[in-house]
Amino acid sequence: MNKNKLFQWSIVAALAGFIFGFDTVVISGANLPIKTLWHTSPLFHGFFIMSMALWGTLVGSIFGGIPTEKFGRKKVLFWVGILFAISALGSAFAPNPYIFSFFRFIGGVGIGASSVVAPTYISEISTPATRGRLGAMYQFNIVFGILIAFLSNYFLAGVGGANDWRWMLGVLIIPSLIYTVMVMGLPESPRWLITKKNDLAKAKPILLMIGVKDVDAEIAVIIKSNQNESQGGRPVKFFSARHKVILWLAFLVAFFNQASGINFILYYAPEILTKIGLGAKDSLLNSIAIGGTNLIFTFVGLYLIDRMGRKKLLLIGSIGYIISLIMVAVCFAFHASPVLLMSFLLLFIASHAVGQGAVIWVFISEIFPNKIRAAGQSFGASVHWVFAAIITLITPFFLDSTNGIFKDNPWPIFAFFAGMMVLQLIWVLTKMPETKGISLEDLENKLTGHAAQNSSGVTNPQIV
Repeated sequence: MNKNKLFQWSIVAALAGFIFGFDTVVISGANLPIKTLWHTSPLFHGFFIMSMALWGTLVGSIFGGIPTEKFGRKKVLFWVGILFAISALGSAFAPNPYIFSFFRFIGGVGIGASSVVAPTYISEISTPATRGRLGAMYQFNIVFGILIAFLSNYFLAGVGGANDWRWMLGVLIIPSLIYTVMVMGLPESPRWLITKKNDLAKAKPILLMIGVKDVDAEIAVIIKSNQNESQGGRPVKFFSARHKVILWLAFLVAFFNQASGINFILYYAPEILTKIGLGAKDSLLNSIAIGGTNLIFTFVGLYLIDRMGRKKLLLIGSIGYIISLIMVAVCFAFHASPVLLMSFLLLFIASHAVGQGAVIWVFISEIFPNKIRAAGQSFGASVHWVFAAIITLITPFFLDSTNGIFKDNPWPIFAFFAGMMVLQLIWVLTKMPETKGISLEDLENKLTGHAAQNSSGVTNPQIV
């Protein structure tokens, strides 16, 4: 097996996550300048300026599974890059908030589609032993993109005067085009070629390159998995009793991801930090500290995910969430020093990076059967983005300095998120299965009750 090839393919697909992270968070630097430029109301600003990309992301995640299944993983990865490039240029040159919102929506569609196709592709070309860390590279690239967005916003502040925000948004065109070109060199997913196209001739050399020793046996297992998704010659419905367990697992891991408050903090980091007495420039600088902490501890999660497993990382993350969020609420409530509050915000970010950040996209992409993996990834990503959009939409009603419900002290928001993380801890302890080191087909057997064996009775052919 050419391990370098497998790593290279995974990195290229995961680069969609870099653009995803950059595009998602770059708006934090444009938040206040746009509010001043176009005099937007809290409702308009929350819906059109701050959360429009998220509504596009929701559309992309809901419908991204359709072209991913029909046209293949590679083609959708390519068009994701095109959408990112169009969004970057359009939003940078937008003359009014309506055109700006339209192009942010386009970028959001790209983000949503990438959160479906990239984890799906990586999981399908990985081995059981490497699937966790290769899949987690998508999250690493999201975090890296977030950090670079914070850095970019900081260094571009003051460069273009009142038009700083245009430079912040427009610079995304560069990685978007680089990524689009690199995708052209990827092979198609062998599991998609087998289950959707029955193209064994194209799938066999790819399976050999990713380390399958007995290609024919592996193909037989994949075909058997495909057959398990049929009853009387008709496909099993996606929302069926057979899929009940995995649907709940995908829903809850995605729901709790957003119920932690991670996007609330990332999107509104500069505004939150100004409420603890930091100036606008200091707030941008401390946003970089948030991005850097996220990156470092994502490395930790990436290192541990195939060693400790998904469940243990979520347990560690849940405990860290609860401690940090309670202390952030206490710090706000009792007007603690900015340094103390910032330290607990960084603990929150570290807990997310090691736990939910490392786990979510890997876990969702591996629990669904081959035949419905893209649809399952679409379902999990949609749940994630529905709650992300809702949180971003309503935040101005809580934080707005003039009319916000908690305009003077947002401690109840963090107390609420802490309570939700207590519920996550209970769910992880009682319901979440471990998935590390198990083949995709054996996971199907474990979670749906159907064996994925070939005609010789072989389950999980050895992959090195």
